[in-house]
Amino acid sequence: MNFAQVEFFIFLCVVLAVAWTAGANDRRTRNGFLLAASYYFYAYWDYRFCGLLLISTLVDFYVARRMHSCSSSLRRRAWLLVSLIVNLGMLGFFKYCNFFLDTARPLIEALGGHAGTLDVILPVGISFFTFQTLSYTIDVYRGRLRPSPSLLDFALYVAFFPQLVAGPIVRAANLLPQLAEVPGFRRRRMYGGFQQFLRGAVKKILIADRLAETVDVVFAGPDLYSSLTVWIAVVAYAGQIYYDFSGYSDMAIGIAKMLGYRFPVNFRHPYLATSMSDFWRRWHITLSTWLRDYLYIPLGGSRVSSLATQRNLMITMTLGGLWHGAAVTYVLWGIWHGMALVAERQFRLLSGLSTLLRWLFVMTVVLMGWVLFRSTDWTTAAHVYQKLWMPWQDAASGERIRILWLPPLTLLMITIMVVDHVVWTTRFRRCMRLPFGAWYSSVATAILIWSLLLYAPRGFRPFVYFQF
Repeated sequence: MNFAQVEFFIFLCVVLAVAWTAGANDRRTRNGFLLAASYYFYAYWDYRFCGLLLISTLVDFYVARRMHSCSSSLRRRAWLLVSLIVNLGMLGFFKYCNFFLDTARPLIEALGGHAGTLDVILPVGISFFTFQTLSYTIDVYRGRLRPSPSLLDFALYVAFFPQLVAGPIVRAANLLPQLAEVPGFRRRRMYGGFQQFLRGAVKKILIADRLAETVDVVFAGPDLYSSLTVWIAVVAYAGQIYYDFSGYSDMAIGIAKMLGYRFPVNFRHPYLATSMSDFWRRWHITLSTWLRDYLYIPLGGSRVSSLATQRNLMITMTLGGLWHGAAVTYVLWGIWHGMALVAERQFRLLSGLSTLLRWLFVMTVVLMGWVLFRSTDWTTAAHVYQKLWMPWQDAASGERIRILWLPPLTLLMITIMVVDHVVWTTRFRRCMRLPFGAWYSSVATAILIWSLLLYAPRGFRPFVYFQF
């Protein structure tokens, strides 16, 4: 069940109706119903993987309580290790088993062995709920959070359907206190949640899916197209992945808001960044802060020597790339961003440059990284890079003129992306949220809904981050 499907709209209407009627005054009834709805939502994808949610929930709930009652630091570490082994073990097996087996196959066969094949299915959302539950046990271990006294509340925290399959990664310290009480119904908050959900749907369906039509065609055969067309496709992919993922995040945050809960912001117009560190403060914020708090800082962060800081950045970004997917291109994408952060910090690469030049540098680094992220393998990425930076090789080879394709809808969506980011820097950004009570809000809302119904692309295109 996908946020952009009719089935989900029916499901959401039922959930909202029951949550604000039968569950309006009793926390256990409300949370029990939301937990059942969340498991139904996940079972709609594949009921077999509900067991993973249950295992993660029971293990971490019990581990946290045991850690809190232990006076020995050694035993506390042992219980934390149990949580790490269970959660990372499940993530490693389901997400990376095939990857490491395929990577090791040439070596195994060269030594005379036989590497079998495992057809392991990736459970949707496992990367997100694994990091979410790990943040809970680590925070309890550090003494920053008391374990939840209610298994029902904790189970709902792990499985809450708006953020279950693609984030945002919500910390226990943020959501568990909200689940411990019944939120009051407020028209303004319900309206704000609906507006954010609607904005997310427009981002995904009208912008990201339209950009994807060009991106898919060009990346399927970059050698067939001119350098200008490939540049347009790369910029289009930057727009596609941003509006696809930020659209999902907006829809998730909007759903939670309609149910009376607050989720953290996940995107702040990242293509306005004028440094690589600024980009990561704006892009997928809940993941970048998770990596900072639970990986980069424990490694020593920037409190250590210059060389150790560079090492910490490279480890963090490389593992961040691997978190996104079991493929060499994702690892290279993480390494690329790690190298950019190291160069920016170590060599003060952007110091003394104008704001425009810093922005151009950041966008070039980000776009080249997106080439790796989108390409199915290194060969495709290499062909795209050749088209971007060495277009004269086609003429030198004497081959026929490549296709020059300037799709009007794609150019329009890229223009909308530019305007969206520019307007965000002005005082008119509040108007884009269609505030409650504003005279233009109802008209704009009607236009957006009408546009979704009339101009949505045919067929269903899954959210990009569902594969992670």
